[in-house]
Amino acid sequence: MILSAAEIERRLGLKNDEARLVIRPYSSESQQPASYDLRAADETRLPRGVCTLLPTLEWVELPGDLAGTIRCRSSFGRRGLLLGAGFVDPGFRGQLTLCLSNMGIEEITLKKNERIAQMILHEVCNPAQKYNGRYQDSLGVVGAK
Repeated sequence: MILSAAEIERRLGLKNDEARLVIRPYSSESQQPASYDLRAADETRLPRGVCTLLPTLEWVELPGDLAGTIRCRSSFGRRGLLLGAGFVDPGFRGQLTLCLSNMGIEEITLKKNERIAQMILHEVCNPAQKYNGRYQDSLGVVGAK
């Protein structure tokens, strides 16, 4: 099941650490009906044909029963921006590193705080384990390890 805006906001306000969702800094302008828009932590220019890594402004903490799918916002997709590596495991904590490729016909400039990707949150049935891999507690751009 995909979480609605009301459920995302409810999870953000929970006191129970096991079920609480964290998105910091949270912006009501980024809240969509069934997703949350992630913002660029830095300004960056993407020339044609270039792939770059960019951290999200948001620090995200997913409880054990939620996973996230990250997609490029359609306004950027229409300009040729592609987003790779778009899944967040239950239990992940940190800033997300977006892998962005400009396959369009012109350079794309992303401004700091600009909404560039959307995170769709899904419930995980019968969660058994949480993510505890090498990208846990990521800050800034984290390359392949």
